[in-house]
Amino acid sequence: MRLAPQHRIYICFFLFAVSMGALLARMPDLQSSLGVDRSELGLTLIGAAIGALISLTFASRIIARLGARTTAFITVLGTSALLATIPWLASAPLVFLILILEGLLAGALEINLNVEIDRIEAQLGRGVMNRAHGFWSLGFFLTAFVASGIRQAGISMQLHLLLTFTFVAIVGIWAISGMKNAPERPEHEEQKAPLIALPTWGLLPLCVIGIAAFLVEGAGIDWSAIYMRDVFASEPFVGGLGLTLFTFFMAGARLFVDPQVDRYGARAVAAVLLILAAVGVIAVWAAPYPYVALIGFSLMGAGCSAVYPLAVSAAAQRTDRPAHVNVAALGQMSFVVFFLAPPLLGVIAEHAGIKTAYLVCLPLIVYALFCIRSLKGKSESALHVAEAEKQASRVPV
Repeated sequence: MRLAPQHRIYICFFLFAVSMGALLARMPDLQSSLGVDRSELGLTLIGAAIGALISLTFASRIIARLGARTTAFITVLGTSALLATIPWLASAPLVFLILILEGLLAGALEINLNVEIDRIEAQLGRGVMNRAHGFWSLGFFLTAFVASGIRQAGISMQLHLLLTFTFVAIVGIWAISGMKNAPERPEHEEQKAPLIALPTWGLLPLCVIGIAAFLVEGAGIDWSAIYMRDVFASEPFVGGLGLTLFTFFMAGARLFVDPQVDRYGARAVAAVLLILAAVGVIAVWAAPYPYVALIGFSLMGAGCSAVYPLAVSAAAQRTDRPAHVNVAALGQMSFVVFFLAPPLLGVIAEHAGIKTAYLVCLPLIVYALFCIRSLKGKSESALHVAEAEKQASRVPV
């Protein structure tokens, strides 16, 4: 079976989400097996953030040297293998150390896949960034849906994550083996990458947008199952519906939003999505019944869906530095928040209640709304599409 280059990237995003989603869906079980409270669990999970921050700061040159294919092999299969070992560990410090290693690979994966899909966009002459991230969300949705049934059936966390790794390894080897490195965008070919990737002043508004999106995503993915259990004493299947609905609406929005971005511009689309996310956060905080909370998680999923991919596209297309450096710098400030959300919300939930913890997302969403001018408007998006189509027409088929 022959796969187009973008389809191989879609599969890599999907498999990474499947690996992470399998563990995150078992957070209540992991908490019980480690014998820790919510705050201690959150502090344990911060290991992934530490690893990701190191990788996003220093790995861009290594990734550029290795190329997309080799990096994908190491990061997609490596993250899944490390996550599969966690259920077998008996103490929180050991889990913390494994998550540092997993974070190192996850940060490199983030840079690699985003830069590669941006280069493929340049070849295709059309946007596929949101769709690529849609497969990340689709992976989380399907994993959450399956995991709800697996938990209800009483299947152990060890067996669950072992089977997940087996699936990722088989599909990953098949998809990545045929991957070819896409050429750099012409405007980036002569640029030399710095040793350390750090945000610039021009990149900071995009970082704020990414931070807001990832904080909402982390809040929905990491704590929804525990929220439903602690607030409404939901059964495992109902408790898992929060994560299932969050990822379903997130995936759906990402898979189908690219035409809307081309039509209305990234700026308008981001504004609408951020407002939806804010409404969802308020609904979760104020929910008197489980169905209201589930609606809130659905709105949060749709609201944070395409915001980060839009910021990634804008960062990759900046001409001040090589694309992988700007994407890495954006990831430092935003992707790490995805890992920092669990400990942050865990500490707040332990002291002020898990409902109150969700309100932390609101100030950043409002701040992000003031930063969306850094994204392209309607006329700029139309011009970009026209230029991309012109460039693509020169590439021989």
